[in-house]
Amino acid sequence: MDRQSSRSSLSFDSPFRQTFRRPRAMRRMSALRAGMLFILAISVPGSVAAQEKYQKLAQTGMKFLSVGVNARPSALADAFTAAEGSSESMFYNPAGMARMNLFADASVGQIEWIADILHNYGSVAVRPWNGDYGVFGLTFHYVDYGEIQATILANNAQGYLDAGTFRPSASALGLGYAIALSDRFSVGANVKLASQNLGSGYAEVSYVRGSGAQDSAFTGVREVKNSLDVYAFDLGVLYRTGYKSLTFGMSIRNFAKEVGFIKEKFQLPLTFRIGLAMNVLDVFEIDRTSQALTVVVDAEHPRDFPEQVKIGAEYLFLDRIALRVGYVTPADEHDLSFGLGVKQSMGGVKFALDYSYTPFGVFSSANFPSTTEGRLGLPTVSRLSLSFGFE
Repeated sequence: MDRQSSRSSLSFDSPFRQTFRRPRAMRRMSALRAGMLFILAISVPGSVAAQEKYQKLAQTGMKFLSVGVNARPSALADAFTAAEGSSESMFYNPAGMARMNLFADASVGQIEWIADILHNYGSVAVRPWNGDYGVFGLTFHYVDYGEIQATILANNAQGYLDAGTFRPSASALGLGYAIALSDRFSVGANVKLASQNLGSGYAEVSYVRGSGAQDSAFTGVREVKNSLDVYAFDLGVLYRTGYKSLTFGMSIRNFAKEVGFIKEKFQLPLTFRIGLAMNVLDVFEIDRTSQALTVVVDAEHPRDFPEQVKIGAEYLFLDRIALRVGYVTPADEHDLSFGLGVKQSMGGVKFALDYSYTPFGVFSSANFPSTTEGRLGLPTVSRLSLSFGFE
């Protein structure tokens, strides 16, 4: 009897029995780990196999979706995948806003891009019910390409006829959500409607002959509008390793179907990134309210050009003044980026003003003096961002 009762007791308390008593948080963490492995399984082997078969370079459209918009991450070479931020994280890794400690955050800004192209962006994130149900966000990104001269092929001395002007544009409107599943794991996702309007053209025209049997004018017979819309998705994961402030992040951005204007179809600039971030002064146990030195590293696998490594560093003094630098390799026209920021709190509202500058190779003043300054009077490529936080 004693032996039977002893065996019964051992069976009741065995590890097999205890597996049915795991806390719910542990089950969620196991599910998340499985999800991360699944994402890696479907993305990495497929991309490697595709690269072995052929290289698809410079064959994506809507490239404005790849342009970093916020001045702070841009000064860090856009190495922001593992950084914990606020609403601006939706443009890099939506999981980064899961631990936002404010009730609401908003950011707006403009980018003086190359060739006088002007980008405008905005983002808003709200953490209702003390964050019990996650963080909800909204983003917009609008691109003004300026006014472009339109022409049409003609049989005359110039080889074309003047067709007036047109103003192409592009935009993306997105909804984001992020939540911390545990004290270490955070996940996030965006869905956005991306649109591009390249103006209209004529698929068929009627020419008016002038002297010398040359075309002197034309009349449009069949007009074609070059515009399209497509839904795209972003997914992200953020993991606190438990060693000091070291975090690991992973994101997939611009996942969408193929689209096209008339005949040829193209894909959006799908990008897979992994990254690390850490305040390295934590190793020396220096109070981060006095100073912090955050180092961020990203490895990027884009769809339409070779892999890149991006490295950035931010020195924050007294939680007020920030100096930033970033480096990208390999890169054809731009590698270094610089930036600075100022933070201030007033009456329960936090303000931050950030600026970044990226020298852009052949678009420097030595080669293109007229493009050295954009429409805002800032050197290209420059970004200016203003952020607000509400407690």
